Amino acid sequence: QTGRPGIMDRDWGSKPGSGGPASKQNEAIDRRERLRKLALETIDLAKDPYFMRNHLGSYECKLCLTLHNNEGNYLAHTQGKRHQQNLARRAAREAKDAPALPQPNKKKVTPRKTVKIGRPGYKVTKQRDPETSQRSLLFQIEYPEIEEGLQPRHRFMSAYEQRVEAPDKNYQYVLFAAEPYETISFKIPNLEIDKADGKFYTHWDKLKLVFTLQIYFKERPKPKPAGAPPGPGGILAPTLPAPLAT
Repeated sequence: QTGRPGIMDRDWGSKPGSGGPASKQNEAIDRRERLRKLALETIDLAKDPYFMRNHLGSYECKLCLTLHNNEGNYLAHTQGKRHQQNLARRAAREAKDAPALPQPNKKKVTPRKTVKIGRPGYKVTKQRDPETSQRSLLFQIEYPEIEEGLQPRHRFMSAYEQRVEAPDKNYQYVLFAAEPYETISFKIPNLEIDKADGKFYTHWDKLKLVFTLQIYFKERPKPKPAGAPPGPGGILAPTLPAPLAT
């Protein structure tokens, strides 16, 4: 009792009116019931290789060699520590004893080696759109000996990606490739390529064996000197050097 009359000390760990703390036996029963419900949701006894009903009407676990009065008791057992440890040991033993299966042969991919026959013929034409004053380059690459069934490819390359010349931020490269010819590249202004309709054009002429690429550049706005009247901008295209074999 406390110092105040009529007030009883309540048991530690229990709520008023609960009748005292739950016993360990009740906790164990509750735990088994929770495990049984969990097992009912996850285990199909018809497919459990360790579940067996004996001639006495009770149930056995063939893995742990334990007896159980009913299915619920067996299901609770399958969620317990002993059964789970035995499952892990069994799996480890089977994995150790399993023969090593031959690994499937992986097909080795070897890079294609083609004897190059030299650079293709080419023609580069500098143009300017009369309406927009955009500069344009027209590439015509001749591949008379191209391998049958192939079509030439092209791509743009940063000056910092190539390893033939010292990188210059003012330029980029356009590359053309087709077997058995060497890959060639052209040094062009490092301006954004205009890919709007009618501004970017490619064509492979299968009869003449000529690949055509036409590109337009988006012009950079030209800075106006102080006090100068506004005028049309534009930068003259530099003279294209001979193509670089890569």
